[in-house]
Amino acid sequence: MAEKFDPEEVKQACEGYVKKKGALAFGLANLETLERISPPGCGPSSMLPKVKSVLCVGVGGGTRGAWSADAKTLAYIGDTETMAYRIAYGLAFYLEAKFGYRSIFVPPDMDPEKGARVPMQSMKLHAEVAGIGARSMAGDILLHPEYGMMYYASVFTEMELPPDEPMPDNPCPHSSCVKLYRQSGQTPCMRFCPVECLSGSIGNDDKVAEMNYDAHACAEMSQQYEAIPGVLLDTLDAKDPIERGMALHGPENQVIWYKLAIGAGELLALCYECMRVCPITQTAPLSNPIARGAGMRQKIVEAEAAAKAEHTVEQAAEKGE
Repeated sequence: MAEKFDPEEVKQACEGYVKKKGALAFGLANLETLERISPPGCGPSSMLPKVKSVLCVGVGGGTRGAWSADAKTLAYIGDTETMAYRIAYGLAFYLEAKFGYRSIFVPPDMDPEKGARVPMQSMKLHAEVAGIGARSMAGDILLHPEYGMMYYASVFTEMELPPDEPMPDNPCPHSSCVKLYRQSGQTPCMRFCPVECLSGSIGNDDKVAEMNYDAHACAEMSQQYEAIPGVLLDTLDAKDPIERGMALHGPENQVIWYKLAIGAGELLALCYECMRVCPITQTAPLSNPIARGAGMRQKIVEAEAAAKAEHTVEQAAEKGE
């Protein structure tokens, strides 16, 4: 007979585990909601038939220094998503080892039967339903009022745990974005997108009325999953040895071979310019390590002051004052 565990205690233990490993946010998505709104064949049960719970993990974006770097540098150092995957992978093993319920790390990969643009599962949808992010004007990137932009990962388990609710209020659009939209018809993310892949509108209630994202325009520059096949095709189509050599060893393509050689997790990086100008990502109170470090130091100071005050009271009580 399977050992009995208190669901709330298990949930707290899982949250403690992922935050100890470096996660900022943790939540559980409502399984019924996900199954209802996921495209056919993309619900959690399509991957783990007896799934009972969907656990979601969020990790922070780049450092404050990364956001102040030039675009070329930011493209290399702004991506922290692999950290989310490592934490979630460990969480699946933690659930099985500690509680005895079958669990899987949800692969963030594309569906091999549907092409390079269709993922097997939507981590973004999981996180949104779990309440650790809300859709934004910036290509539907999820934003959090305290942590700004995060990367997400998920775990499916056959252990039934209590789900969380979606965020009651969307931090996007920021009040400054609304002001700019009223003046120019664009939010900062729309205005500074290098390929103009973002558009939409803000209603009279200062909330997002419509959001449009041209994923193909964005992908042409920043998510070139077909980059290597394209290089090989250009090489085969080359008319002479010089043109063939440029197709393989040109300055742009040398980066691809370099990343392959060192085992880099991402062949081509992202753009980030929409997030560089996003006031939520840049000003959220715990959006970067500097802010989080200051918050932690403040908590230590407050804890020490409280302990000192308690000690003073105890001393006074011992003296009968």
